[in-house]
Amino acid sequence: MVAGDYVMLANLYASLHLRTFSYALIVGGPRCCSSPHRFCSSSRSSATLNPSVSREEESRESPRPAATVSIDRSGLHNPPEHSHEPSSVPELVKHLKSIIKFRGGPISVAEYMEEVLTNPQSGFYINRDVFGAGGDFITSPDVSQMFGEMVGVWTMCLWEQMGQPENVNLVELGPGRGTLMADLLRSTSKFLKFTKSLNIHMVECSPALQKVQYSMLKCADEAMNDDSSAKRTISMLSGSSISWHATLEQVPLGLPTIIIAHEFYDALPVHQFQKSPRGCELQIICFLHNRFRFVLSPQPTPASLLYLTKRCRWASSEEIRDLEHIEVCPKAMELTHQIAKRISLDGGGALIVDYGKDGLISDSLQAIRKHKFVDILDNPGSADLSAYVDFASIRHSAEEVSDNISVHGPITQSQFLGSLGINFRVDALLQNCTEEQAESLRTGYWRLVGDGEAPFWEGPDELTPIGMGTRYLAMAIVNKKQGTPIPFE
Repeated sequence: MVAGDYVMLANLYASLHLRTFSYALIVGGPRCCSSPHRFCSSSRSSATLNPSVSREEESRESPRPAATVSIDRSGLHNPPEHSHEPSSVPELVKHLKSIIKFRGGPISVAEYMEEVLTNPQSGFYINRDVFGAGGDFITSPDVSQMFGEMVGVWTMCLWEQMGQPENVNLVELGPGRGTLMADLLRSTSKFLKFTKSLNIHMVECSPALQKVQYSMLKCADEAMNDDSSAKRTISMLSGSSISWHATLEQVPLGLPTIIIAHEFYDALPVHQFQKSPRGCELQIICFLHNRFRFVLSPQPTPASLLYLTKRCRWASSEEIRDLEHIEVCPKAMELTHQIAKRISLDGGGALIVDYGKDGLISDSLQAIRKHKFVDILDNPGSADLSAYVDFASIRHSAEEVSDNISVHGPITQSQFLGSLGINFRVDALLQNCTEEQAESLRTGYWRLVGDGEAPFWEGPDELTPIGMGTRYLAMAIVNKKQGTPIPFE
């Protein structure tokens, strides 16, 4: 660059009022800074207007002499006070806005849902305990110990059908506070051959919930038998080894595996589609004042061409015709593929219990904060997002993996728990308890099996409408070598 070019460049920045532009850019170039990013950052931080010169006076200044470049360094030592003020905008909102800005347009509902729930810094599940009466919602294990006990019965029965292997992986996806696993281990602790065979794996992405689970399962770390300094974690409830993983892929292969997924699939991100000639996908964009809004894509999206097309191939024309909206969960398909492949190779089975239906899902996405429904787009990260589980999609996804796989159900939670003997269990518990405990047992029982389908007792009318018995479904995926698992005969 010749001297005249430098003059032109200096006059250009003077006309833009950038009178504190770094001298390094004009004279030394990038050699004065080893990183282009740090260079840009320092240039932005040092740029300021000369407060002693108004815009009108600046415009009347004569051109600078060619041999002189004037530098105002006052801003380097006296930065504006407002430049470092903390922002009141939540970090997750800023992160979502940055994704939208980077994309140059809206993001899918699935992308929004995944960030809101599991963002490593600000996701809903990541930094706190959201379960139980003191949290945002209650799950079946929180309602009564009998739920975990019945799942324990199912697990032991499947283990016996597998030939009582000496080593088996017991995996729980999304264990919450660890209540279900704690009740399962406590209720089966007398069956030493079973508990001794267990290698427990908790698939949990939240460090905060991992700590809660560690405490709930009464864990302790003990030294390994070899000379190394390695330790393993043991649950004092059963003496079983236990470890944590962020994803199912991290759980070791090679052992027969029993997988429990209770209220896990409903938190997987869904894509939402609205019926139109162009196959529009519902998306999310951010407007003024950090407010998020739904918009429709003007043309088919990759998700509509791939996932929606695949899901509709598994449905009848009558089923599709009756829906104006369709939700599709690709993550559920991918997870089911992983589960089915693992079971096909290593043996075992999976139990999935969740709320949903055996068919296409319409518009079911919801947000819950402090046990109340709230706007899905309000204050992202402060409420749980979940959607109905498409059990038909799970079945098709599992069956396309291998001929060694068989899928059973879904049946209602009421049928599942009833066939495993929950009515006998509650009768036994009622024999030795206070009246207050008895009332809690009856209430918990009806919340688990209610909705008018439980054939065991005649429950109080005011309790049956709030039950989970028919809204929650149970499905099993097993290796065909084990036969049909109970209670799906």
